[in-house]
Amino acid sequence: MAPYEKTDTRSSIRQILNTTVPLVLLWYAAYLSLAVSYLLTLLLAIVTAGFVIRLFILFHDCCHQSFFKSRLANDILGTITGILTLVPYQQWKRSHAIHHATSGNLDKRGTGDMWLLTVQEYADSPWWRRIAYRIYRNPVVMFGLGPIAVFLIEYRFNRKGAKRKERINTYVTNLSILALYAGLCWAVGWQSFLMIQGPIFMVSGLLGIWLFYVQHQFEDSYFENEEEWSYVQAAVEGSSYYKLPKVLQWITGNIGFHHVHHLSPKVPNYNLEKAHKETPPLQKATTITVATSLKSLRYRLWNDKSKTFVRFKEVKSLLGKPVAAKASIKEPMAGHRPNWQGE
Repeated sequence: MAPYEKTDTRSSIRQILNTTVPLVLLWYAAYLSLAVSYLLTLLLAIVTAGFVIRLFILFHDCCHQSFFKSRLANDILGTITGILTLVPYQQWKRSHAIHHATSGNLDKRGTGDMWLLTVQEYADSPWWRRIAYRIYRNPVVMFGLGPIAVFLIEYRFNRKGAKRKERINTYVTNLSILALYAGLCWAVGWQSFLMIQGPIFMVSGLLGIWLFYVQHQFEDSYFENEEEWSYVQAAVEGSSYYKLPKVLQWITGNIGFHHVHHLSPKVPNYNLEKAHKETPPLQKATTITVATSLKSLRYRLWNDKSKTFVRFKEVKSLLGKPVAAKASIKEPMAGHRPNWQGE
């Protein structure tokens, strides 16, 4: 992967321009369209949401220090794009680094990933935990309420024990978002602002969570306990190649080549496809398409015996007995705070 880890400043600047300029123009066009038809506004909002996703990919690269050679440049752009995407840079940078270091490791779940239980863990859970898990894994909750829970609420607060730099960055992000949104409300009116920004937020948030979800939770994914876990296998087998139409591939900043990204986070997004095409072993990664990816909506629990995802209704047959709640269980996810967003 080393040859593909080199950043190209011109490519990075080009991406900043071809992402932020259309984003601003589309937002303004959505405002003007309010005088014509709200259906047109919604259509423009959906397209604008795509550019918010693309902007998040630039933010994501900054978190990996792969967008610019300079750490300071990455930190500055990361903070600015974090404000525009409602994500505190230092906070997400830390949790996402943990996600990369532990992805697919059943003994190290809980930070930067989505809540996942094995069949046995679910069976051994008390009734209230099973209900909470079912609610969490419900697509309507995950993709409908998830953006609000994560981007509007969770990211506004620092974690317990956060270092000073991380805490200050979160405060700066929050105050900047407040100032930006107050300015827009003053400029276009709060009603117009909500009618434009509301759909943009919900669509981009839903798509962001979906991308992370489908990139790690597909039929032939990879999850192992610590003693058998492998970083390389987790990267190539536990991260999908999401083969998207070219337009969607561009909008999502090549993040569909997620297996390449997890193998080497230092590869900037504009080199991911090249690395995939020029590295034969990587072409063997699990490939999913828009159509086949929809199957992942049915996946609820990980069966660590068959190494596959299963539905809730399959639990009883797999265990061979009714699922009964226990007063106390071994807590494999102690200290876990479910993270709704696909970091």
